Amino acid sequence: MNITKTVEKTIESHPSIKDCMKKKLVNYSQLSREIIKETGLKSRDFDAVLIACRRYQEKLKNYTVQEDRIKKLLSKSDIEVKNNISVIVIDKTAYSEDLIELERLAKKRKSAYYAIEGTEVITIVLSSKILPEAKKRFSRAISHITENLALVLMSSAEEIEETIGSFAYLTSLLSYNGINIVETLSCWNETIFVVGEKDIAGVMKVLSF
Repeated sequence: MNITKTVEKTIESHPSIKDCMKKKLVNYSQLSREIIKETGLKSRDFDAVLIACRRYQEKLKNYTVQEDRIKKLLSKSDIEVKNNISVIVIDKTAYSEDLIELERLAKKRKSAYYAIEGTEVITIVLSSKILPEAKKRFSRAISHITENLALVLMSSAEEIEETIGSFAYLTSLLSYNGINIVETLSCWNETIFVVGEKDIAGVMKVLSF
């Protein structure tokens, strides 16, 4: 067993520990004992685990610099929230003309509409106002519907596209604060999250950099 890889994998699986390490709030001896207990390593591996923990903390220094860069970039982003959103999942065999007509209707009403095509299904994020029309057109092809959602759109500077870790930072930040991401998609410098309407206040607080 590679002790260094085991230690890093264990820390990565505990975001709260990783966060404390970045802030230098960790007792490394105690952390090493906990890792040994959790992974099934031996007591004789203590010194090696301790060294691996300290080396990992050194790696986090570089990540912290990148994280600060991400925060600075995101702090300049514009955030738009749209309530009354639904997500409908339909079988990919659904008639394509119905998809085209539904999109036309959304554009005509200036309503939210995004379609994500997978290998077997198509997920449509849309305004709840046109959900009845979607249900009518795809009644036999619907796999799942989620309502009472909100759409959060972040418009960032163009450099977001080349900023390593920006998307991962956002998703982990929301997850760490107990916010479930129902769907997510992006279009160049725009990042879109679909969350429960009940979580909007929390999302806005988290994204206030």
